[in-house]
Amino acid sequence: MGSQGIDGKVALVTGAGRGIGAAVARALRDNGAVVAAADRSPDVRESYADSERITGFTTDVTDSRAVADLVAEVESTLGPIDVLANVAGVLQLGTVVECTDEEWARTFDVNSTGVFTVSREVTRRMIPRRRGCVVTVSSNAAGVPRSGMAAYAASKAAATMFTKCLGLELAEYGIRCNVVAPGSTDTPMQRSMWTEQGADPVVRGDLDSYRVGIPLGRIAAPEDIAAAVVFLASDQARHITMHDLYVDGGATLRA
Repeated sequence: MGSQGIDGKVALVTGAGRGIGAAVARALRDNGAVVAAADRSPDVRESYADSERITGFTTDVTDSRAVADLVAEVESTLGPIDVLANVAGVLQLGTVVECTDEEWARTFDVNSTGVFTVSREVTRRMIPRRRGCVVTVSSNAAGVPRSGMAAYAASKAAATMFTKCLGLELAEYGIRCNVVAPGSTDTPMQRSMWTEQGADPVVRGDLDSYRVGIPLGRIAAPEDIAAAVVFLASDQARHITMHDLYVDGGATLRA
């Protein structure tokens, strides 16, 4: 793809231990960025130990003090953060009446409050520099109701609107804030929901749960989502902010 103005920039990616977050970290690195790959798993440091221009950092996005320490460490060791990719997320399945207080709170702590906490800490440093961009990986479930996914969908909807509001507030400083909304993507989180039929039911859809299939006939690879993040972080998207880019193979019919 080429650097597209990303070459040499410092990027912080949360949820970079696996799945979409790991793909985003690699894609930004491949386009020339110096990447801080953050994850709550302590294994993230070792997993990137031999990776060129990717450094692993352990943090919990729900802990504001830990986030402040992370951002300070990244900026002191790698340099000022130019790109923030909010990818950390958790999935809570189950009906509303079955959802416990703890499950609801945990889902919002990571998927919504985590985006707020990291974005606040990073962008308060971007403002005096008058540059930077934020890309939040949300979900197409933020815009279309999903049975058995109320906590997840609601938390992602909150993260989506937060990112758009942040983009409005920071536009005067030249800081762009956008959203990538994936559909079903081949990650450990996605595979945890599969039956022995694998991805086929996801691609076909399920009328009993009022879920449309995927018109393009395949689920996404993590690299498909990462490519969208790289685009929105690049100079090619320099006049795009507060945008919500669906990358779901047409699964929501862009409703």
